[in-house]
Amino acid sequence: MNAYKHIPLIQVVENIIGLDSTMRFAAIIDLKGNILESIMKEGKTSLKSQKEEEHFCMQVAQRRKMRKEFDRTLGKVRYVNVERERVSQIVIYTRRKTIYFTMEPEVSPTKKMSIINRVKKITSHL
Repeated sequence: MNAYKHIPLIQVVENIIGLDSTMRFAAIIDLKGNILESIMKEGKTSLKSQKEEEHFCMQVAQRRKMRKEFDRTLGKVRYVNVERERVSQIVIYTRRKTIYFTMEPEVSPTKKMSIINRVKKITSHL
């Protein structure tokens, strides 16, 4: 049984943000693109406005639907990683939710994979 199964969504994002000092932001998004819960790491400032964040999350949901078209031929998406100059953006799909989090750029691939795997474990019940 998943140890995280019965914890509130706010605690899930707090657990994600607390995984590593390089974490910046974490959100749980429903399939329509609505932010169900999100948190910015204490001491970090958002690179996007609230309106931009909401718009971005809507686009994350749209991209998920677009990527689903190729599930049969290519397999399901494990995660999406976008490297930008100022931030690393990572998206993980669970059965009914989308997990979106950002990290400081220039995190080693090994460290990033470790964090992604821990986030998958924390959110596997969603």
